[in-house]
Amino acid sequence: MKILFLSRWFPYPANNGSKLRIYNLLRGLGQHHDVTLLSFADQPEVSLEAPEIRSICREVHVVPWREFNPHSWRARLAFLSLKPRSVVDTFSPEMAQKIIGLLSGQTFDLIIASQLPMAAYHPYFGNIPALFEEVELGLSYGDAHDPSGGWKRRLRHSLTWFKLRRYFSQLLGAFQACTVVSEQERQLLKKIFPAHKKEIVVIPNCVNLKDYEKIRVERKPDQLVFTGSFRYHANYEAMVWFVQDVFPKILAKLPQTQLVITGDHAGLPLPSSQNVTLAGYVDDIGALIASSTVSLAPLWSGGGTRLKILEAMGIGTPVVATSKGAEGLDARHGEHLFLADSPESFAEDVIHLLQDQGLCEQISSNARRLVGEYYDWMGVMPRLLSLLERVSKK
Repeated sequence: MKILFLSRWFPYPANNGSKLRIYNLLRGLGQHHDVTLLSFADQPEVSLEAPEIRSICREVHVVPWREFNPHSWRARLAFLSLKPRSVVDTFSPEMAQKIIGLLSGQTFDLIIASQLPMAAYHPYFGNIPALFEEVELGLSYGDAHDPSGGWKRRLRHSLTWFKLRRYFSQLLGAFQACTVVSEQERQLLKKIFPAHKKEIVVIPNCVNLKDYEKIRVERKPDQLVFTGSFRYHANYEAMVWFVQDVFPKILAKLPQTQLVITGDHAGLPLPSSQNVTLAGYVDDIGALIASSTVSLAPLWSGGGTRLKILEAMGIGTPVVATSKGAEGLDARHGEHLFLADSPESFAEDVIHLLQDQGLCEQISSNARRLVGEYYDWMGVMPRLLSLLERVSKK
C-alpha cells in the first residue's frame, strides 16, 4: 500500500512525545508499506537525509513551520472566523500546494493526517481514503470546563472550545476513521459527538522495549529525573509545583537527593535551584533515565498518555506521578507506579523508593511487564495495520 503520512513534527531526532510517537508509527508502517513523509520542519536544521528517516520512508519532503502568533494580523482577523485561531494563523499555502503536487504526481492508497494541524488540510485530499491519527480533545475540553480563573479566562476558553467543537465535527466527517491514545479519550469523543458513527480505534502511546535492552548504566541512588521541555506549559507547571512544594520535603529527609531536568527550559525560572540540574537536550535520554532511581511525572494538565512514564517503565526506573500525569494508563498505584496528588504524599512516595531498593525492583519488574503486555509497539502495530486495511477499502 502507498501511504502519504502528513506530520506537524519532523520526527527525528525524536526529542518530544509527539515526535517519538510519529517516528515509531513510521518505523512500523515502513516495514509493511511504501510510506512518503510530508512534514513541517519545526526546527532550524532538519536533515532530510538522516538515515533514521530514510530507512523507513521512501520519500521525505518538508515545508517550513510557522508558530502560532496570537498577535499577527491573521490571528486577529480569526476572532471573526468560526475556525480556531491557531488553525487560521498557522495554515500554510505551501503545505497545501505540496499535498496537491504529490497527489497529482503519483497514486496513493491512503493518507494519514497526524494530529489536528495536519487534519486541517483535508480539503486537498481529493477522494483518497484518509485516517485522522491521534484526535485529542481532553486538554481543550478540560480547559473549557475548568471553573478556576477569572471570567475573562473562562470566556476565552469557552469561545475556543465552541470553535474547536464545531471544527472537529466537520473534520471527523471528512475522515474514514480516527485514532485516539486512550479509552478515556475515545469515550470523551463519543460523548461530545454522539452522532459520529465512524470507527474510533485506540492506538495508545507505546515504546519499543527492545530499544532498552542494550542500556547498561549504573544507577545513582540519590538521583531523580524529569524529562520534558518547558516550552510545553504542562511540564513547566509540573516542575514549579514539584520544586516549590514537594522537593523541599524530600531534601529535609534526604538532603543529598539530586533532581535532573532534561529538555529546553526556555529561560523560565524555577522557585529554587538547590540540588537541581537543568541538563537541556540530552543525547542519550534512556541512559539518564536508567541511571536515576525515580522518574517523576507530577503533571496537572495536558492530555493523552505520557510517554515519559512509559519510557521510564520500559527502562526499569520506578515512577511517581500525579493522577492526571498517569491518566489514560492502565497502571495501578503501588503495583506499577505510585500516584500522589498532595505534596506530602508525593514526597513520601519518592522518599520510600529512594530508601527501599527492594521496592524499586518490585515496582520496576511489574511496570516493565505491563508495558510489554499493553504498551509495546510490537504488540500494538498489528491493530493499526488492520485499521489501515479497512480504511483503504472505504
